[in-house]
Amino acid sequence: MSGSGGRLSVVGTGIRLAGQLTVETRHLVRQAHRVFAVMADPFSLGVLRDLNANIASLQVHYSKGRPRDESYERMVDAMLEPVRKGEHVCAAFYGHPGVFVWPAHEAIRRARAEGFEATMYPGVSAEDCLIADLGIDPGVSGLQTYEAADFLVHPRTIDARTPLVLWQLAVLGDLSRSTFETDPAWVRALALVLAESYPADHRVIVYEAAVGPFDRTRADEVPLDQLHDLEFTQASTLYVPPIGVPEADENRLRRLGLDPTGRAEAAFQKHRRTS
Repeated sequence: MSGSGGRLSVVGTGIRLAGQLTVETRHLVRQAHRVFAVMADPFSLGVLRDLNANIASLQVHYSKGRPRDESYERMVDAMLEPVRKGEHVCAAFYGHPGVFVWPAHEAIRRARAEGFEATMYPGVSAEDCLIADLGIDPGVSGLQTYEAADFLVHPRTIDARTPLVLWQLAVLGDLSRSTFETDPAWVRALALVLAESYPADHRVIVYEAAVGPFDRTRADEVPLDQLHDLEFTQASTLYVPPIGVPEADENRLRRLGLDPTGRAEAAFQKHRRTS
């Protein structure tokens, strides 16, 4: 247990909690005076309860019609109240606690501003699962990732020869931030924006990582212009494969004193695969 000073430990439990809960996270959960959690399913909450009986779900702060921003504020307040009383609080979020988890970042920011020790510990994220399940190697191909609505509303310069990942399809068009329903008009608009860089029949994948021990990974492939026909959940992510491999810039090769005829490019591609 910690001393008299309050402390906040924010941990990630991974996507498949039973197999992705790290030794470090298990230790922090066990040693905390109090644990708060946002889990993807009741089974995962039960796994944490076996480690520490003094656990409460933060999901009680979600309510139908309540803006998510208000729910997040309530979560932050719940986490910090016992910290201010001198307790070691462990806040556990499924996946990685720093990826699309505003309450985790904000609780740490406020705790530190008030003079308390606050630390974030990593966990296996949905992106990690996507890389494994879809066989992507960012070290070879690179990787572009954006939140879907942010990508749609704010112009981005993307490279169609590099894999693209768009997150949070379930809230695409939810400007009220009070539901988890996708607006089909926004999905069509997203497809039109992507069609500026990809063929209309370019096949994309709606991906969802397996959460429970008996769940299967979702990888539904569909032409870009039919994306609106699919249904999305809170776990849905869009993966857009590249249209080809990158091509070397001849002027840059010459500046580096390399042969622009193709031999240097082949050597560089081999270097990327083996480094």
